[in-house]
Amino acid sequence: MAVGQGIFRRKPVEQIADETDEGLSRELGLWQLTAIGVGGIIGAGIFALAGAVANETAGPAVLVSFLIAGLASAAAALSYAEFAGMIPKAGSAYTYGYAVLGEAVGWFIGWDLLLEYTAIVAVVAIGISGYFGFLVNELGADLPAWMLGAPGTGDGHRVDLFAVVLCLLIAFLLTRGIRAAARFETFVVGLKVAVVLLVIVVGFFHVKTANYSPFFPFGVGGAITGAATVFFAVFGYDAMSTAAEESRDARRHMPKAIIWSLVVSMVLYVLATLVLTGMQNYRDIDPESGFSSAFASVGLSGLASVIAVGAIIGILTVMFTFMLGVTRVWFSMSRDGLLPGWFAKVHPVRRVPTRVTWIVGVGSALIAGFLPIRQAAELTNIGILLAFVVVCVAVIVLRYRRPDAPRTFRLPGMPVVPALGVIFSIWLITFLDPVTWLRFGVWFLLGAVVYALYGYRRSALARRDEDTTDRAR
Repeated sequence: MAVGQGIFRRKPVEQIADETDEGLSRELGLWQLTAIGVGGIIGAGIFALAGAVANETAGPAVLVSFLIAGLASAAAALSYAEFAGMIPKAGSAYTYGYAVLGEAVGWFIGWDLLLEYTAIVAVVAIGISGYFGFLVNELGADLPAWMLGAPGTGDGHRVDLFAVVLCLLIAFLLTRGIRAAARFETFVVGLKVAVVLLVIVVGFFHVKTANYSPFFPFGVGGAITGAATVFFAVFGYDAMSTAAEESRDARRHMPKAIIWSLVVSMVLYVLATLVLTGMQNYRDIDPESGFSSAFASVGLSGLASVIAVGAIIGILTVMFTFMLGVTRVWFSMSRDGLLPGWFAKVHPVRRVPTRVTWIVGVGSALIAGFLPIRQAAELTNIGILLAFVVVCVAVIVLRYRRPDAPRTFRLPGMPVVPALGVIFSIWLITFLDPVTWLRFGVWFLLGAVVYALYGYRRSALARRDEDTTDRAR
């Protein structure tokens, strides 16, 4: 077979959907899946980005920024929902791209997500560590400088020990089995939503409508620019969709969970930003701890500490969702033969891929412990946006290639809605720092080498083609 044909070989959708499970345990119901999605979406967006964008970019129109970002994200979410109902398998964008656009496209999206999701786990761990340090200082404790941050982030800093421990704890939790892990995630997400609702309800009584004027202090352009920033706070359902094989009824539940998680998160985002910019003039909002400073400004400093604790809890669930996502993408790629099958082995009792979970846990811990947050953050974003592009393009292609294929959910507005998802994702990619492009290029080239030397000839489809050729002879 010619190389050009080989890299675009596709696994039929029906074959993927009907494959015998490789041992993953189907334990997740609709609300557990939704909780995982909400856990991945709500985090830094409310507790950090909202204040920063309001103060520096959009003013009270940060509300509009979230709405624009939410609508753009919805275009991708609906595309994911259609695929999730057709192909209830682990891997998400990797699996969808492989089935529709070919092996090479699937490989590179999967390869990108391995880095992106792992880096997100590390970045979130560093962020939580910062909140933890703040709370420890508030309690009057004095921790050794060597354990408070990565080298170069402060005098005497050697390692961000708390961030390292967090990554390893999340990995440990995920190796306990999906049922126990999902129960923990659902409980913590419930606490997080309760804190956000507390913020909204209490804050509502301290809103001053005069703070909403001017609503567009930076112009409409400021609100649009803000949308590019907060967009990274309105995805998470993509990582949740990697758990399709662990859903009890993925064809029905996954599309609903994707949509519900985005809807719930957007409602909370909108209400929270209204309260934040109503409590305090946008010029006075603290870019780093917007809600804590807003409540302190109205004499509710005690509640400000509760919000800080809520931020830690809220951001912790993001780590859970994205570590779950990267381990399932890795598992799926290994099961397809694109990476060694050793990684696809699951625990004989707990039925989870413990090997890749510990590898990701240690990898994210090393990034979190020894890289400053800015350098770690530069490893994120581009792969997820490219995954959105691939999924939106693939859903259009498959709708026209296989219009009669059974779908439990059909994306409305075809092809306009997914096309908007493609356009918005590409537009956001243009905002990324050149360093992000450089590091993505290095990772891309490394992936090309791995695929050429291993995946291209050892994938399940390659072996199938060789067997077919041998029989024909």
